[in-house]
Amino acid sequence: MSGPLDHLRVVEISPTLTGMQVGGLLADLGAEVVTVEAPGGVPYRGEAGFPFLARGKQSIVLDLHQEADAEAARRLVDEADVFVTTLRAPALRRFGLDHETLSARNPRLVYAVATGWGETGPMAGTKGYEGLVLAKLGAMGSAFAGMSIRPGPSFVSVPYASWSATQTLLQGIFVALREREDSGAGQLVTSSLAQSLAAQDPWNQVGAWITSKFPDAFVAAPPIADDGVPNYSFTFRLLVAVTADGHWLQFSQAQPHLFRAFMKASGLEWMYDDPEWSTAPEFEDRQQRMRFWDILLTEVKKRTLAQWQEVFEHDPNVFAEVYRRGTALLHHPQMEFARQTVTITDPEHGPVLQPGQLIKLDRTPGELTGSAPALDEHGARIRARIAEADSAGRPVPSAPDAPVGKLPLAGVTILELGKIFAAPFGATMLTDLGARVIKIEPLEGEPARSMQPFPEAGGVRVLQGKESVALDLGSPESRPVLARIAEQADIVLCGFRAGAADRLGIGAKALLKLNPNLIYLDAPGYGIDGPYGHRPAFAPTMASGAGIAMRNAGTLVPDENVDDLAVIRARSVQLTYAVGPAVAQPDGLAALVVGTALSLGAYLQRIGMGGRHMLTTMLQTCAHVQGEEMLEYEGRPEPAKVDAQGFGLNARYRLYETAQGWVFLAVPSDGDWRDLTAVPAFAGLAADPRFATDEARKAHDAELTEGLAEVFATRPAADWERDLLAADVGCVMVDERPVEKNYMGEFGRAHGYTAEVDSPVLGEYTRVGPLVGFSRSATTATVGCSLGQHTRKVLGEVGYDEKAIEDLEARGVIACG
Repeated sequence: MSGPLDHLRVVEISPTLTGMQVGGLLADLGAEVVTVEAPGGVPYRGEAGFPFLARGKQSIVLDLHQEADAEAARRLVDEADVFVTTLRAPALRRFGLDHETLSARNPRLVYAVATGWGETGPMAGTKGYEGLVLAKLGAMGSAFAGMSIRPGPSFVSVPYASWSATQTLLQGIFVALREREDSGAGQLVTSSLAQSLAAQDPWNQVGAWITSKFPDAFVAAPPIADDGVPNYSFTFRLLVAVTADGHWLQFSQAQPHLFRAFMKASGLEWMYDDPEWSTAPEFEDRQQRMRFWDILLTEVKKRTLAQWQEVFEHDPNVFAEVYRRGTALLHHPQMEFARQTVTITDPEHGPVLQPGQLIKLDRTPGELTGSAPALDEHGARIRARIAEADSAGRPVPSAPDAPVGKLPLAGVTILELGKIFAAPFGATMLTDLGARVIKIEPLEGEPARSMQPFPEAGGVRVLQGKESVALDLGSPESRPVLARIAEQADIVLCGFRAGAADRLGIGAKALLKLNPNLIYLDAPGYGIDGPYGHRPAFAPTMASGAGIAMRNAGTLVPDENVDDLAVIRARSVQLTYAVGPAVAQPDGLAALVVGTALSLGAYLQRIGMGGRHMLTTMLQTCAHVQGEEMLEYEGRPEPAKVDAQGFGLNARYRLYETAQGWVFLAVPSDGDWRDLTAVPAFAGLAADPRFATDEARKAHDAELTEGLAEVFATRPAADWERDLLAADVGCVMVDERPVEKNYMGEFGRAHGYTAEVDSPVLGEYTRVGPLVGFSRSATTATVGCSLGQHTRKVLGEVGYDEKAIEDLEARGVIACG
């Protein structure tokens, strides 16, 4: 039962969520993870999520400002395979913990660093708190603004950017470890919160490019117009409605056959025979869209939650998730059935219920039994180990002559069986690192290709770098074709619902028997079995069922029953925004984990640990994303909550209106507060005894909010950003442009986030570049593919001659582009 990474030593020096999450996953997989804490501990000590974020780790306290302790940290890293940090570059150089210093001492070291903004551009080097990133990119001012009924931006509490950077950094770590097996050398791995967030967007970035290229042919519009009228049918396909007994439901009937099933279950199938409604859910007339919306909301309101759940049991194509709050996800029927939670006894807190493994392996799965460490719990033993190594003498290893400029996953072949985004984009990210991904598409094409009004726009991103093989999996004649491809693959990615792959003869058991060295990753929404395994899983469904939406909405959507249709519509809109627009939502959260699992699989296979079945789910991913709150134990501190108006968590981490525009302020630590009050405009607050200490500031939070609001109101947001960033204070102007416009515009170019490519579908266009960087290995910006573009090539490689290929095409088993 040892974990697959029990041969690795990791040193973690990070006061942020991203660094702790990276170390946490490595510890869950069996690595020895030593977290170096400053005197007093990391900021998350004492907060609700610490037992989860630090489980299984070892703690040593070192004051890096003291040279003896800094050298102890360096000695610790000398023996490590991986060093994880989120400290900023000046601090790392000051402590002698920069990459140049540590790699000279330990040439095999994989040095992994996540920053807020990346290595280049105007924001490089500035503080990178989650809230600053989301505000500056436009998430608060545009994408999520509709959560509030008041004017202005809305605070976003789910750590989308931190999670994104966690996963891209993990992908880089596993890829660098795999490359080290060949080169013998480690290297620098980098990621950033701001660029990594781009992974969550399925098509808006492409849409932004299209609207700039063809402004007269494609005009983007928000989901809901200013007067409250839905602009698109997605309002109906992804219906948010309330039951007779006051439970909010998120339907996700995104595909035509699913929506038809919902209409039948709602008693509305007659509308398809009525000329007035026969085009449902597509209507050109605006008032007709409003009337149709009210009809749907009224029908849902006629039944209780229990009655709707009876409908879901009767027809698996009709389904909605309940909008859960708090830690209710831990008691979700699927979580309980699949044992996706674990109870670990903590010496301080007793039994702690928390999410289980993020990535499950059928062999060497590891056991989650280690609690979070007490402060400096392992300090004496670790210091003794360092001293013993020093007394024995440590030769400085010579750096190997390692290759430069090679794609680190070149030679790895992934067979992809999935559709839309949540599983497939995980493989997409690895094409930028050199992996070959053979995408199996139905003859009519990947559904994402037709999910946007502009032809192919929905599938461009998810198909980047892939080879398209159009194959009718419903035909028995397709199975030997697929079997031949699987025999040549290193990894299989399957995103189908429970039982679907087995019915087609392409499940893990069948393909592992065919190819014993294969890594087979199942990446469904809920699971490969259990009460929800067969349910359709879309991003809104997961966001509601996992509690993400209500965590974002906070008290903006009261927990009460309503009957007024106007109020129901308004709250439906708020919850639609709270589940997450395309720029940040569970499909992207899950896809990032799939990329991590695939890169882990590539590493394990390289070190002789192939022949394994792996599992990730969207549901478990959402639990881990909320890990700093998603746990239960006696005496748990109450996590910080969004205020009643949706401005932020407290006075020092909050949105403020200025004389012109809004700013987001992030000064959560004592050091941050000192930096702020060193600015003359805020010096008066430093002299106020109510704000003299951290405890005093917490006790007088309302008064501090009022005082800060008065100061910010005196000048425009742009001036505050310029002057406070110059003083190293975390404060940015809230951007009200769409996030995708910032990525694809000057902001993205200035920070090196974008690349110019030539696509067979769009021609020359701009895309966000690779999300992880290396000091030696290369990356590449891949492009999309047309349907069946590579069918003939791939089948030829696995032994089909031209005559056999033509015969399969003639019989409709394959399609060649």
